[in-house]
Amino acid sequence: MCDYSLEMYSSRPAREGERYVTTRFPSGSMGLTAPGQPGTAVCMACDTRLAISDIPAELAARHGFAEREEAVFMRLDSGVYRDGLRFANGIELSLQQIPVGVAMELVPMEPVKLPFAEVADEVKTEVHELV
Repeated sequence: MCDYSLEMYSSRPAREGERYVTTRFPSGSMGLTAPGQPGTAVCMACDTRLAISDIPAELAARHGFAEREEAVFMRLDSGVYRDGLRFANGIELSLQQIPVGVAMELVPMEPVKLPFAEVADEVKTEVHELV
């Protein structure tokens, strides 16, 4: 998701393993960009977990954050700008409230082991024994 305010800029989806930084676009809107691509907005899917670093001391003190935090990218229900972050302590902030230069990267998702995978392996073994 990229704020409507960034629609006039080129954009692309976020990719695992990349580092992003908060950037103020010429329109005045805050967004995320990748190094070497300052004019391209990076769009996040809702519920994407992010590792956030370089949180300024003043922002950290005001909201009870450490210098590094994890947050979930979300769509805010109200306000002009809808891109937001929900932190572990329950604080929700618009991306517009995050200063320029704060670094973020996707937290890798752990693979989910589905319960039927074990059953499928057992069935394959039984079929091979019958043949």
